[in-house]
Amino acid sequence: MLDPAHPVFDPEHLGATIAWLGFGLAFVFGAVAHRVNFCTMGAVSDVINIGDWGRMRMWLLAIAVAMLGANLLHLFGYIDLERSMYPAARFSWLSYVLGGLLFGVGMTLASGCGSRNLVRLGGGNLKSLVVLTFLAVSAYMTMKGVLAVPRAGVLDPVALHFEGGQGMPNLLAGLAGMDVRSARWIATGFVVTALLLFILKDREFRRSRELILGGAVVGLVIAAGWYVTGHLGYVPEDPETLEETFAGTNTRRPESFSFVGPVGYSLELLLLWTDSSLRVTFGVAIVAGLVLGSLAYALVTRNFRWETFASAADLRNHVLGGVLMGFGGITAMGCTIGQGLSGVSSLALGSFLALAAIVAGSAVTMRFLYWRLAGKG
Repeated sequence: MLDPAHPVFDPEHLGATIAWLGFGLAFVFGAVAHRVNFCTMGAVSDVINIGDWGRMRMWLLAIAVAMLGANLLHLFGYIDLERSMYPAARFSWLSYVLGGLLFGVGMTLASGCGSRNLVRLGGGNLKSLVVLTFLAVSAYMTMKGVLAVPRAGVLDPVALHFEGGQGMPNLLAGLAGMDVRSARWIATGFVVTALLLFILKDREFRRSRELILGGAVVGLVIAAGWYVTGHLGYVPEDPETLEETFAGTNTRRPESFSFVGPVGYSLELLLLWTDSSLRVTFGVAIVAGLVLGSLAYALVTRNFRWETFASAADLRNHVLGGVLMGFGGITAMGCTIGQGLSGVSSLALGSFLALAAIVAGSAVTMRFLYWRLAGKG
């Protein structure tokens, strides 16, 4: 239960404060992700191509840390994960699966997901600028434009309804006849323990301080994002609507990191800058913070390099990848970070399904591309 009596910041400037805090967290994320080469597609590629699980274990460690942090914050009353969009009663399974598959295909064609392309942009990769432009346009079209028609009219209605919500604690409580709080302790403990056992059983990973630090920092940033929007940004009564809200977020709910919708909102803000109704939100701020954090690391370490397309085919693949990620990410309600870290950390069933679809889409696309390449050779 959130405590409404926690006036940490001046309410008038609370939204801006939330955005600045998000920027700072994303700056750290960007620098660390650049340093340790944090990339979901890269992790999948390493496993498929060379059997190396190092980066995959780093990514799973980030999930475990984010999940543990977010649920401890929930259990001790600092945030309420049930108020986020992930554990909603509506389980749009077709949107999760199809959106996730398309996102996985897109991130493989585009050499990385949205967050990875933001990091690469900070390092001087102009291919990422093209990817992000098409991702932003596609995402916005899927939220509010022509692509919203098939999403909202065809895909989203195909859904199941869970009366108590689709969160694993709620489902476990209903099946086992226990209270939701106890079920959350059990679900969090079981999943986090299982992940850590798998992650730390590898001796080489245990010896890699860089991979461990990278996974831990990314996971802590996700948990901190929940705290910033879900606790510091909590407003018991909005002066205009007289309803509770969460300042500085696009959804007016608790959020953590995600990079498909926010890239679309960033483009909207740049195009309509003089529209006084638009603000730099938490999501928009983390997009800027990720790029600048990566840029700062690239400049300090002197590895900033301009990169561009090698051929027309390379350009075509990256453009298509950006479009697929924009549509798929919005349809699946998140990307490898939005669903794969933030959503999964809330223990929402749909997030696990979307994440599995993303990984499957990426893995199948990699196999196909290598098969076609081998055939040409």
